[in-house]
Amino acid sequence: MTTLKTKLKVAMIGQGFMGRAHSNAFLQVGRFFDSGHELRRKVICGRDRSKLETMAAQWEWEETATDWTSVIQRKDVDVVDICTPNRWHAPMAIAAAQAGKIVLCEKPLAMNLEEAQTMAAATRNVPNLVWFNYRRVPAVSLAKRLVDDGRLGNICHYRATYLQSWGPDPSRTGAWRFDPSQAGSGAMGDLLTHSLDLALWLNGSITEVSSLIQTFASGRQVDDAILLLARFANGSIATFEATRYATGCRNRNSFEIHGSKGAVRFNLEDLNRLEFFDASDPLPVQGSHNVLATGPGHPYTGHFWPPGHIIGYEHTFIATLADFLECLGKPEQFHPNFDDAVEVHRVLQAAEQSAQNRSWAAVPAASERAAVF
Repeated sequence: MTTLKTKLKVAMIGQGFMGRAHSNAFLQVGRFFDSGHELRRKVICGRDRSKLETMAAQWEWEETATDWTSVIQRKDVDVVDICTPNRWHAPMAIAAAQAGKIVLCEKPLAMNLEEAQTMAAATRNVPNLVWFNYRRVPAVSLAKRLVDDGRLGNICHYRATYLQSWGPDPSRTGAWRFDPSQAGSGAMGDLLTHSLDLALWLNGSITEVSSLIQTFASGRQVDDAILLLARFANGSIATFEATRYATGCRNRNSFEIHGSKGAVRFNLEDLNRLEFFDASDPLPVQGSHNVLATGPGHPYTGHFWPPGHIIGYEHTFIATLADFLECLGKPEQFHPNFDDAVEVHRVLQAAEQSAQNRSWAAVPAASERAAVF
């Protein structure tokens, strides 16, 4: 007997790199996961009409549009996915929520903490998602399982880096990511937000930070790099580094966690592997286990290929979307959502204050801090 699926018509605003990643997820999610929903790629909206038509044909979008305000108000649109420059996230997300749409949004959620809080309040009564897709890397989800099961014991150290090398590239000088009116910040919003989301998810809330922010390019008005010290509520301490000037590093999003009973280490440039050290092993055989996290028994892998057959970057978006669809119509909330992204912005604001004052800064407390799952 065939089960009828709930049909959702999607409008995506944005036609760049993230637009391709999201389009692939919308196209592929039903082929790997049975969520009970059927997604229809109804309309893609962007500013460049010629490129828009090409992308629509490539990713099988039914229609194109250049006016996002009218797209959001359409009665035949159920889901609005926002993958534009950061300055447009707030007006688009708020308008979509007011129109009763399901709202999906790229990171960073907003230009600043105040804007993020406004967005979270506006979307309180509609399902919402922030594309912090690295939570759905099987190896990262396996690390979360090990932490939650107590295999690492009491956490002492958390270290994270997000290193890219394209900052000095003269061909990228005019990119919107270097324009503070479009991006809000540089490496902080683009890279550090991913590291912070993983840290808050894996290790809990951050209470205070001390930061150094650096811009290397003459005349550039956004940060090229940031170094961050942090204290967690659980007593552990942390270092974070995010930069676009790490020559030789294409996309090195990495973290390691050291506890009283064990440790884990992950690097996105080798995303199918997780290093795990178990301090309870006999001394003669103690050492890091290099785990190929492609199954059996690893998170998400049963939906893709047989054990040992690696997955890629695109599968993290597919799994994120699948989990979101699975939560629709159920009492539990999906994470990461807009409230989770607000927590990231709280740390970013403290980091900016610390750099300006050259001192430690407390992470501002929420009146009702959202649980991070």
